[in-house]
Amino acid sequence: MADGVKPRVKVPKSAAAGEVITIKTLISHPMESGQRKDSDGNPIPRSIINRFVCAFNGETVIDITMEPAISTNPYFEFEAKVPEAGEFTFTWYDDDGSVYEDVKAISVG
Repeated sequence: MADGVKPRVKVPKSAAAGEVITIKTLISHPMESGQRKDSDGNPIPRSIINRFVCAFNGETVIDITMEPAISTNPYFEFEAKVPEAGEFTFTWYDDDGSVYEDVKAISVG
């Protein structure tokens, strides 16, 4: 598990049925590409978040595969239609097998 990994998600607390909302996510992660060497000349092992998935009430909204060229602390902003009240589940998958998750509820009113 990489040190200091922290997911952050911004989702409105409520929306009208059928409304399209903007979701913002950021995860603090060093995203080491595996291309650099340490001060002794040894390769630094690759350690990246390689996949990000957002689901709403179990249905996939977005599924992104990331490659080593992605920047440190990957940020995503995207839109999603809210048909009903429910929960957004955000999942980040790390090369080392770690999985980071956050859940945000949204009400319809």
